[in-house]
Parts: sequence; C-alpha cells; structure tokens
Amino acid sequence: MPDNPSNNSSDTQPDHPQEMSTKFYPLPCMFTIASLFCGFYSMIYAVKGDFYTSAIAILVAAIFDALDGRVARMTRTTSQFGVELDSLCDMVSFGVAPGFLAYLWALQPYGRYGWLAAFLYVAMTSLRLARFNSQNVKSGVKDFVGLPCPAAAAMIVTSVMFCHYLGITSEVKHISLLLLVYLLSYLMVSTHRYLSFKNPRLSRFKTFQVLVAMLLIFVLIAAEPDVMLFALFLLYIASGPGLAIYERLRGLKKTPATPEEHPL
Repeated sequence: MPDNPSNNSSDTQPDHPQEMSTKFYPLPCMFTIASLFCGFYSMIYAVKGDFYTSAIAILVAAIFDALDGRVARMTRTTSQFGVELDSLCDMVSFGVAPGFLAYLWALQPYGRYGWLAAFLYVAMTSLRLARFNSQNVKSGVKDFVGLPCPAAAAMIVTSVMFCHYLGITSEVKHISLLLLVYLLSYLMVSTHRYLSFKNPRLSRFKTFQVLVAMLLIFVLIAAEPDVMLFALFLLYIASGPGLAIYERLRGLKKTPATPEEHPL
C-alpha cells in the first residue's frame, strides 16, 4: 500500500545515515519481524487456497512495516541493523508473498507466462529495494522514484479482495490480472514519480482540508473496504504514469514556438 515512509523502512532513507547506530534495538525490530511473520502467514494460506486471508495478511504486514520506523524514531533507536533487516523482510512480505499469492490465485492457468510473471514480480521487487537503498539521500527528492513495493503488493492484495466482494472466492483466470502483474513489475523499476506523502508542506487552511478529505476517505473505506481500497490503490498506481504525461504536456506547452517566417 502507499505507506508513509519511515526511517526503518526499505522505501525511505534516514536523514543522517553517517550518524546511524549499528546497534540492535529489539523494539522496532519486533515490528519488522511481525511484518515478516505476516508475509509467511500469507504464503501458508495461499497454499491452502484461502486467498482472502492471504491477502489480508499482506495488508497487516504493510501496517507493521509502516510502524517499525516510526517506533524507531519515537524511541530514538534507529539503526543500520534495523534498515537492513527491514529490507530483507520487505523482500518476503512485499515480494515473495504477493508473487506467490498472484501465481496460485490467477497466474497458474497461463503456464510458462504465468510463473514467469510471478518470478518477474519478485525479481523487480529485489531490484527496486536494492536501487532505493543505494540512492543518494542528499538529493532532496522526497517523492518515490518508481512504484514502492508495498503499494505494488497492495494492488495485488486489493484485487483479490475486490474479486472476493464480487463473489469470486477461488482461483480466477482473466488476462487483465496477468497484465497487471507485468505492469506492476515494470512500474517498480521505472522512473515514474510517486508521491510519498512524507512531510507535506501545507498551510493551516490546506491542512484542515486534508483532514476533512482523510475523514471522508476513512468513512468510505469503512463502508466498503474491499471496493474502496481497490479503487484507491488503483488510482495511486495510475498516478505515476498520469503525472509523467501531465508534466510532458506542460513541458510541450512551455516550449516556445518557432516564429513564422514573413516574406519581405
């Protein structure tokens, strides 16, 4: 899901990595291990054919992943050990587990193309995490470059939940799901910019507007979580290419036109 990044998260970077401790702090690491547990739990239930429970487990993993860094910052226990542990656990919870779930749920009927799609998703997650961890944290760019892997996993998860809402509780076969996995794999390693919602610079009036909007979204999600979560993550996934197209069109409009030649 599009989580707000944190210092212990694999899709964020610490503000001062050179000052980061190398000690082991149990409290934030327990949240990270809880995320790993949920990813493993998801795979167990995917094997059992309970795809809805498997999907929910990955969502819970995303919640723990969002909390571990915040706990580390609040308790001043951020460490390089925690960052590395978080990346390894994210590889399982948001790479292997969603790919495994997608394959057992929707990709098996496509044979070689199906398991290759699942493998590509896992491979692109590893590349996404490796690229993010090696990015220059002093560049000043607060948005994500490429789709965050928790958001990619959330798109697969909410697709399972939406199909469950439609009454489809077993395996499905639809070409759109195969294409979705390939698309998510590409977006994770693309250069499309995705909003991180970290440290937003808002005036007091805009902050109130955002609070009202968040309250309305919360009410809608509480009313129909399977539908609204699917719609929200679908919009977030589309926002990267959509923003790129918008900036491209705006750039073309700002390009000065060539002056017409007038005969003397």
